[in-house]
Amino acid sequence: MKKLLLALIALICLIAAAVAVLMAQPGGRAEREATAAKPVIYLYPEHETQVRVSLHYDGVLTCTYPACKEDGWQVTAQPDGTLTDADGKTYSYLFWEGNADTAYDMSRGFVVRGADTAAFLQTALGQLGLTPREYNEFIVYWLPKMQDNPYNLIAFQGDAYTAHARLDITPRPDRVLRVFMAYRPLTQPVDIAPQELKPFARGGFTVVEWGGAEVS
Repeated sequence: MKKLLLALIALICLIAAAVAVLMAQPGGRAEREATAAKPVIYLYPEHETQVRVSLHYDGVLTCTYPACKEDGWQVTAQPDGTLTDADGKTYSYLFWEGNADTAYDMSRGFVVRGADTAAFLQTALGQLGLTPREYNEFIVYWLPKMQDNPYNLIAFQGDAYTAHARLDITPRPDRVLRVFMAYRPLTQPVDIAPQELKPFARGGFTVVEWGGAEVS
């Protein structure tokens, strides 16, 4: 009986180890790492509007610009996206960065050569609904980090990101687009099911966010 119990415990340990290895692979369901995110938030009201944006982040904020107060950002937004704070300073967007132990969904995505990163992101981000101005700002930030990798596994996140970085915006926007890319550098390509990129239609007061994180 004792030998049987020991054998059962050993089998359970082997199964647990196998599951851990599987989840650590690039095509695993989720990968949990303490990573840095770099989102920016654009506000496009239909007319000049006083807007308050609060971020509820399941992590530690390391930087915000303009500085985010305890009750969030409060700015005057113009239809072209220009933001003005109470001191009369203007901004193109709201920026934040933080560290969190977030489990990103890497079960579907794209394996892209480092040299092809710019072209891929132009196409993919355009399909997701970013304007040329927005996706060019995205690419300028992320391309230097990705283009020299032999390959990158890229997966655009949904609830795996938004559930841990919740936005509270007043007045309530009509349309919200949140594009968050998780990527992992690869030395060799891997097989992965492709991700469906759903288009986004703007209308009324529209809020757009983009950001990303490296999964190591």
